[in-house]
Amino acid sequence: MRDTVLPKPDSLRLRVGFLLARRFTLSAFANFVDVLRLAADEGDRSRPIRCSWRVLATSGQPVQSSCGIAVSPDEKLGDPSRFDYIVVVGGLIDEIERLEPEYTAFLHRAAKAGVPLVGVCTGAFILHRAGLMNGYRCCVSWFHHEDFLEQFDGLRPVSDRIFVVDRDRLTCSGGASSAHLAAFLIDRHIGRAAAQKSLHIMIIDEAMAADDPQPGLPLELKSDDPLVRRALLMLQQNMDSPPPVAEVAAHLQVSRRKLERHFAASLSMSPADAFMRIRLSQVRMLLSRPDRTISQVAAETGFCDASHLIRVFRDTVGMTPEQWRRTSQVQA
Repeated sequence: MRDTVLPKPDSLRLRVGFLLARRFTLSAFANFVDVLRLAADEGDRSRPIRCSWRVLATSGQPVQSSCGIAVSPDEKLGDPSRFDYIVVVGGLIDEIERLEPEYTAFLHRAAKAGVPLVGVCTGAFILHRAGLMNGYRCCVSWFHHEDFLEQFDGLRPVSDRIFVVDRDRLTCSGGASSAHLAAFLIDRHIGRAAAQKSLHIMIIDEAMAADDPQPGLPLELKSDDPLVRRALLMLQQNMDSPPPVAEVAAHLQVSRRKLERHFAASLSMSPADAFMRIRLSQVRMLLSRPDRTISQVAAETGFCDASHLIRVFRDTVGMTPEQWRRTSQVQA
């Protein structure tokens, strides 16, 4: 364990303990820590005056990240109540089941003591596997949405927001969203000015709110409207069984009429037309793969059967899916 001089406890407004999973995501951890570091002191002098951060482990052995860089723990697990938050930083999916039992027991002690638990990147998976997310909403990256559904039957994570705060459970999608969740905690415990200072030094324009949509998921239709983007993300995450417009509006907690107004203003089309355009874009992508039959493509994009897909595709594109496939192969 590293020998570091800590500030007096009464000077701290925020104390954070980190648990790093094997092959954790270094960027998610670093973004979170740097927001704390920059908010803890004047300028970027890095003294833990207003907040502190400690990496916890069962031993002093370094924990290797997914990129190969290792981080040495600061101290052993001990009493979780000495922290205001315990942050679990996940990483590679294959490593989630290998979390040491001592870590799981520590997280249960923290929950029993009322210490809020934070899941970063696939940290939400770890908390769920430990039985600590029952009855809570959680956020995962759109990239890991299907992985989550495969591992946790009946649970549908939030994958259209950058982070979710549900009482004493906080989860985020990782990457840059880790900085925004850390800034949320800084705002809550130290002040908005400190949170903004941290983000500005990190060349992040402004703090994103929890309900801002996750960036990064490729969409054919582009929009700056958060409501429209979240609706499109929801469709793309449920492509095999596309939800009706009314269901999307209900999920986003707005009226159907409001959703239609936002689509008209942002994309000059209705939600139904936009959804069909996204689905047909996915159809064309799948048709470019020779191993996919028309029936398989229809099933993966929410059409009743191959005949239904052929009819809609021909009416929209002007040729059958098979004709489009042959044409695209010739052009390639």
